Amino acid sequence: MSKPTDLQHDLERSLPAIASISTSFSQSQGFSPYCYFSPEKRKAISDVRRTFCLFVTFDLLFISLLWIIELNTKDGIQKNLENEIIKYSFKTSFFDIFVLAFFRFFVLLLAYAIVKLRHWWVIAITTLVSSAFLIVKVILSELLTKGAFGYLLPIVSFVIAWLETWFLDFKVLTQEAEEERWYLAAQAVASRSPLLYPRALSEGQFYSPPESFAGSDNESDEEGAGRNALTAQEKEYVRQGKEAMEVVDQILAQEENWKFEKNNASDFGDVVYTFEIPFHGKTFILKAFLQCSAETVYQEVILQPEKMILWNRTVAACQILQRVEDNTIVSYDVAAGAAGGVISPRDFVNVRRIERRRDRYISSGISTTHSLKPPLSKYVRGENGPGGFVVLKCPSNPRVCTFIWILNTDLK
Repeated sequence: MSKPTDLQHDLERSLPAIASISTSFSQSQGFSPYCYFSPEKRKAISDVRRTFCLFVTFDLLFISLLWIIELNTKDGIQKNLENEIIKYSFKTSFFDIFVLAFFRFFVLLLAYAIVKLRHWWVIAITTLVSSAFLIVKVILSELLTKGAFGYLLPIVSFVIAWLETWFLDFKVLTQEAEEERWYLAAQAVASRSPLLYPRALSEGQFYSPPESFAGSDNESDEEGAGRNALTAQEKEYVRQGKEAMEVVDQILAQEENWKFEKNNASDFGDVVYTFEIPFHGKTFILKAFLQCSAETVYQEVILQPEKMILWNRTVAACQILQRVEDNTIVSYDVAAGAAGGVISPRDFVNVRRIERRRDRYISSGISTTHSLKPPLSKYVRGENGPGGFVVLKCPSNPRVCTFIWILNTDLK
């Protein structure tokens, strides 16, 4: 069964990625391409880690506020401070709960703000100490006889300590690990070669299939000559790619039947549609206007799928397993997990067919199997129905184009 809600969420998460392509490509037309896709400058401390540090500070301030309120009784703060600190008693004093909050504040900020650790062992210790101390104190002390604050302070301290653990483990560490992976990938790609060139692209710079025209005899003749040396498995890959291309063509031909779902709040008119395909179910379609030439998108996105990780952060890895013939390749993609690991990573093996036409470039694809990538236990093997990328040329302005992303996925 497919999960349309998850698919729509993933596609909506990709809207900023498409906008990023548009902005970056349009800027690259006026600036040196050697700066394009260079690794982004890394902040001294990430936004999510800074939020965690603020939450730890809130922990101390909130516990302090509650303790001060408890001290401000008819006997006065000064008298109660003397009773709780100078004449400290484990059974009746709230002072140790304040000290426990200060202990968490000092250790966690030292570890995660100053030293910038990327492991959970420090917060595991602070949470274990806090939990053990509070449980023992509730059992042995007489705080529950002091009214509401006898219940409130231990419970609040216990809950906040565990919220800090959850936030660090499921938000800070996972998000920073994803940002680190993206940064290293961008650094590796940038160190190998620039993606854009200040001069016109030559035929030898990229693998590029010959121009084809749907339904023409020339297409059949060219491919027939290229398939003579293909194995039975390779011919099957070619067949699957052509079938996926036929479905994509049918989807494009029925644009008036696409159902509007959502548009992006931008000036570029990015829109998400859905369309029901017989035997394949609901398909999501993203249509976006890009301020760059169709040739640029074709060279950077369609011909180099392994660089998808640079503009789509929902993709953790993309690898070309086999180039079958001029128009057909087999690729392996890994979709990153989400929700702090609640949604596990998925992997896909796809056959892709690439065609250059007079008015558009198309990369269609569908799930297949390959001996180099059998299912792995650490990933859930997902399945893609017919879909792909379409780049429509603009006859009146060659510096802009329309990008269409067709997605039909069963996440399993």
